[in-house]
Amino acid sequence: MLLYDLDLPALTSLLTQWGEPAYRARQIWQGLYVHLYDSPSQFTNLPNSLRARLAEQFTFTPFTVKTWLDSADQSTRKTLFQLPDGNLIEAVLMRYGDPADMPPPSSLRDTPPNIGGSRRGVRRTLCISTQAGCAMGCVFCATGQMGFRRHLTSGEIVAQVMYYARMLREVNENVTNIVLMGMGEPFHNYDNVMAAIDRLNDPQGFNFGARRITLSTVGLVPQIRRFADEKRQVNLAVSLHAADDDERLAIMPVNKRYKIDEVLEACRYYIEKTHRRVTFEWALISGVNDTPEAAHKLAARLKGLLCHVNAIPLNPTAGYAGQAASRQRAELFKQTLEQAGVPCTIRMRRGIDINAGCGQLAGSLKPGD
Repeated sequence: MLLYDLDLPALTSLLTQWGEPAYRARQIWQGLYVHLYDSPSQFTNLPNSLRARLAEQFTFTPFTVKTWLDSADQSTRKTLFQLPDGNLIEAVLMRYGDPADMPPPSSLRDTPPNIGGSRRGVRRTLCISTQAGCAMGCVFCATGQMGFRRHLTSGEIVAQVMYYARMLREVNENVTNIVLMGMGEPFHNYDNVMAAIDRLNDPQGFNFGARRITLSTVGLVPQIRRFADEKRQVNLAVSLHAADDDERLAIMPVNKRYKIDEVLEACRYYIEKTHRRVTFEWALISGVNDTPEAAHKLAARLKGLLCHVNAIPLNPTAGYAGQAASRQRAELFKQTLEQAGVPCTIRMRRGIDINAGCGQLAGSLKPGD
């Protein structure tokens, strides 16, 4: 069993069954999420007998690192993990605001590099996977092209964060943001994803603020409404990519089940319940959805919504022939939306040379696989 799969009440209950005092659960919890221990031997405040039993009963690391790749500009690292059942998943670390070299994983390092700690304006953002593969089938997404393999457990999701948190701590840095935008559709794996978020958010543990977490969905309407009813502080991003049902269906099969009007109505419900802004993701595909006409159509759809559009030129994948919009067309798209009263940001593409950008994660062993 993976230790990260237990929440604190479950861990406390188990230790009580073992005849241990309840405070031992808190010690283990803080070891995992405050001190970032990943081995029973590191829990020196526990009796040897308990450490031995933890080692016998639990796995502390749910994957092995197959390989890792750094982008040429050293801003992005992609790590390929292999799960015990052979499935491969990827997670990405993106560095903003500091040109320092990327540290290699500690298991592959002789001496830690001498780089500075976290400073104001410096962000260390993790892109985390929630499934092996994806069932949504978006044609421009490498994960969608590979199909669905299985859900990740809550502990497998958490462990990706802990892996990078330990790496950053070695160089006196911290995770600043988490985006659940890696492999998989988070709302398709709703319970495990929310359990992972709760574990990361626990003030007695990792204590990672919910407002620094962003969850991206293709627009699963019932789950958006459930998410709204729970009134979480986690940021919501919805992958829209088209403002016309036929056009969206051509690139996102989910639109057959949930039309754009239904998705936007669920977003309105979310805004009413939480008073929080929705971000709409838009991959700019040359000649498909990057025209002023597409921008006008989108602006009409979003009129009156508390929202923001994140547009990014399409990242290339082997299974889709579409091309990224040019910088000029992206800027015109942005200007058209803003003139219509819809705020828009053109996002910087990151890690394209190592297939680490949005929509490029597919459990590959090397660039171009």
